[in-house]
Amino acid sequence: MQRIRKFFSDVIREMRKVSWPKRSELTRSTITVLSTVVFFGVFFAALDLGISKLIRLILE
Repeated sequence: MQRIRKFFSDVIREMRKVSWPKRSELTRSTITVLSTVVFFGVFFAALDLGISKLIRLILE
């Protein structure tokens, strides 16, 4: 039981050393990630559609 208590004590001590991002930095990073995901989602959907139509044209 003592080892578990020491483990959590060490975790809390290390978490206090973490440099957490400011709200504006977190918001900017979140917007960047979401816009990148949307961009690549649309890009790969269009690429998939184009390849599908090309294959249909070749096989017909």
